[in-house]
Formats: sequence, structure tokens, C-alpha cells
Amino acid sequence: MATKNLVLNGPVSAVTGVQATPVTEPDPMRLDALQYGELRRLVRESGLLDRQTGYYLVKIPLTACLLAASIAFMVLVDSGPLQLLNAAFLGFAFAQLALIAHDAGHQQICASARGNHFISLAMGLLLGLVPSWWNDKHNLRHHVSPNKQGEDDDINVSILAFSEGDLANKRGLHKQIVKYQAVMFFPVLMLAALSFFFAGIHYMLTGGKLRYPAVEPLLVVANLAAYLGLLFIFLGPVYAVLFILVHKAVEGVYMGSVFAPNHKAMPVLAPDEQIGFMRQQIITSRNVKAHPITDFIYGGLNCQIEHHLFPNMPRNNLRKAQVIVKEFCKKHGIPYHETSVLGSQKEIVGHLHRMSAPLRSKAA
Repeated sequence: MATKNLVLNGPVSAVTGVQATPVTEPDPMRLDALQYGELRRLVRESGLLDRQTGYYLVKIPLTACLLAASIAFMVLVDSGPLQLLNAAFLGFAFAQLALIAHDAGHQQICASARGNHFISLAMGLLLGLVPSWWNDKHNLRHHVSPNKQGEDDDINVSILAFSEGDLANKRGLHKQIVKYQAVMFFPVLMLAALSFFFAGIHYMLTGGKLRYPAVEPLLVVANLAAYLGLLFIFLGPVYAVLFILVHKAVEGVYMGSVFAPNHKAMPVLAPDEQIGFMRQQIITSRNVKAHPITDFIYGGLNCQIEHHLFPNMPRNNLRKAQVIVKEFCKKHGIPYHETSVLGSQKEIVGHLHRMSAPLRSKAA
């Protein structure tokens, strides 16, 4: 085991005349890896990493029924104002489907990689998202180094500043928006769904590595054709445009409100800062208190610490794993942050307000 000496030469015993063994402590990175191995063993032996086929055999069809109900309403109900309510409902349905896609991307659903890839492609078709782009952004960048500057794209937002370093880099219009970013936060979330859609297209057009290069572009084209076709045929141009605006705004706010509490306003690591894989996953993550309602709304991501420690754990096991992880963190003195739904939003908005205070002071 790699060690570093705290005392290079131990004291000599007055009784035996033998020099004592030097006092040592494990290297922090090595210690972190050993402790994570211990925690993973505890979780694995509890059976919490096993696939939950029965759960998803019920969850996926029920979620797909939300989409089917919205489409049926669109086709059968001849009322523009009611269709705008349907647009909000479809935003909710799309976000729930996106959570299924998220689980498939983490290999949570099927025992085989091929089965999870198939579900990812099916969700990509329904949502108009590019699975390879999402896996690159989310699995390969965010999960490997959450909240680390220069590595996690989730904290690289042009119109938001999560650290003093971010603030110093803002220029022009972006700087003016950041000045009032606490007020702008939820309006910005309305753009999240459209941002994901166009980011996937940009990924394909700029040479991003696609797992299925022939299929994934076709999914986006098919989704656009079906989505716009249904809207303009059954709602007409005016309500079709209004429907899109409401739908994407609700979907964006919902998805943003699920993802933002996970890490926003939690510690941000400098590019050269190293604290070990396990501690980085725990310290940069925030849990929202588990409850059947929050578990459903957040798709299990309210147990964000457990999800980051074990990304391929089926979502319905995360609350069970929380008991083990909490006790482990307490035993080893590792900070574990959990708050309420409202508390998480207050922390985020308050942090954004504090970060942008220097810009407002200069303006005053």
C-alpha cells in the first residue's frame, strides 16, 4: 500500500532501546479507493445491483401510456385551449420518458447491453434525442468528474456562473444575464428541452461518435416528422406553434428541476483538485429526501449520491442503498448532504444570487 510518513524516524524506547515503527497513514486516493471497494461489496452483497426486470416491465408500459393518452387527446379533442393543457401534460410525459432513457443509458434495465441500447433507441425515437450524444455528455463526462471545472459540461453554462472562476470568464450579453441569474434561473430552464434537442443534432453534424450512425439520425428525422405532422394536421398552425412552446417549456422546467438539485450549488472542484472517486461523487452531490412522490417525480434521482456511486443500480433500489451509504459515510466522516425539495431550490437560487453579487455591486 502506498503510504506517506508523518514521522520519518520513530522515537527510541527507553526500555528496549528499539526504535518505534514510523507513524504512517494511507495515501488519501488509495484510502478512498479501498473504502469504495468496501462500500460496493456491502451493496452488492445486499443484492441491490441486481436487475429489476419486473419493475421495468410495469414501469415502461405505464410511462408509454402517458404519451399515448396525450396523442389520443390531441386527435380526438377539437379545442385549442384544452390542447394547451395537453401540451403541458405531454411535457410531463416526455420528461418521464427521458428518465427511462436515462436508466437505459446507465444499463439499469436489462441484463444485456444490447437490450439497454434498444430501449435507448426507442426513447430516442419518441423524444427526438440522440442516445450517443447523451451518453457522451452524461456518462463519460458528467459521471466521471461531477462538478469539476474543465471536465463536467453540466457546470459549463454560458448564461450561468456557479463559481468565481465562471464569473470572471463571462463577457458581453452573457455577463448581463449572469448579473441577475437567480431571477433568470427558472426561465432559463424553459429552454432545457430545446437545448438538449439541438445539442444532439449539433453532435451528429460535427462528427460526434455515434454508436448507431445509420439509425440515430433517422430517429431524429422520424420524430420531427411525426411530431410536427400530428400538431399541424390536428391543431392548425397557430395552436401547433403555441403547443410546441408550452410543451417544451414545461418539459424543460421539469427536467431542469429534476437535474439541477443533483449538483448545482454544491462544491465545485478546480481542474487540478483530486479527492478520490468516491468522495467526489458524494461531496459534489445533493440528495432530495426520499418519499414515494419524490421518487416518482425525480425518477429516483433524488437519491443522487447513491446513483452517482452506483450508476447501474436500478432506480427502485436506490432508497434501500441509501441506508447503507448514509451509515458508511457517518462511520468514515464523509459529508452527506440531504435536504427537502424546497430546500434544494433555495440553496440553488441563493448560491446563484451570491455568485453574481460582485456584478451587481459594480453596476451600483
